[in-house]
Amino acid sequence: MSMPRLIIVAFTLLLLGLACNAQLSSSFYDQTCPTALTTIRTVIRQAISQERRMAASLIRLHFHDCFVKGCDASILLDDTPSMVGEQNAAPNINSARGYGVIHKAKTEVEKICPGVVSCADVLAVAARDASFAVGGPSWTVKLGRRDSTTASKTLAENELPHFQASLDRLISIFANKGLSTRDMVALSGSHTIGQAQCFLFRNRIYNQSNIDTGFASTRRRNCPTSSGNGNLAPLDLVTPNSFDNNYFKNLVQKKGLLETDQVLFNGGSTDNIVTEYSRDPTAFKSDFAAAMIKMGDIEPLTGLEGQIRNICGAIN
Repeated sequence: MSMPRLIIVAFTLLLLGLACNAQLSSSFYDQTCPTALTTIRTVIRQAISQERRMAASLIRLHFHDCFVKGCDASILLDDTPSMVGEQNAAPNINSARGYGVIHKAKTEVEKICPGVVSCADVLAVAARDASFAVGGPSWTVKLGRRDSTTASKTLAENELPHFQASLDRLISIFANKGLSTRDMVALSGSHTIGQAQCFLFRNRIYNQSNIDTGFASTRRRNCPTSSGNGNLAPLDLVTPNSFDNNYFKNLVQKKGLLETDQVLFNGGSTDNIVTEYSRDPTAFKSDFAAAMIKMGDIEPLTGLEGQIRNICGAIN
């Protein structure tokens, strides 16, 4: 075999090796973009200082990304003539928020390290920084994800939990992504800083019996039976702006706002986990951080897969 052909073969094998053996690493950008994480953190802190609710939105955005095709920033892709993306899927439309914050963080990173840091990694780091900014746990984010060139409305509507899902259905959805029942309950605890629109909890406050009557009465004031669909209510009535374990205390008192909240404490297999977290905030925060790390490992694109999108909403 000639020398040029040997070189080509060796280079091809090297590229294949990189594609097969690529792994996420917390030090992925240490040499190529050492200030990436601090740049992202600055943008996230500014956004949350302007609107506290944004913390929950960024965590949820990362969750909704990872559960559809893996943690690949597909949720950030705008629709094109040939592709209907995830932003207008039922679980996301008029609900998922924070796109502009991620785009701003990506823009700032592009200024210092163009074409280096993926949108998927920006989203993963943003979720961690959002948690910490409102008193939640921090964790070491593994990096090196690449960005998808496709998105799917159909998959988003089939693989994300419905707000009226049963406990068995929730457990199954999370298990399909490699997450345990305990992971599912811990991740649900991020609702302690979230808000929900009236149409998502109307049935619960008017038609369900496993709800505290005073709590239901309070929520009905801003959620009429046939109007106000977009009116917001905090998922945690007690400390809606702080990342704590009051969400679980609320569930024990039958004050879960969404059906998928209260189903976690309704005589089923997760009651004991909810009780534990309601009594031990340290255990909750530790398990939440661990579950977020596991979630960030869902089917990432690495090596030569996907691309590094220069603009998070568009394919290069």
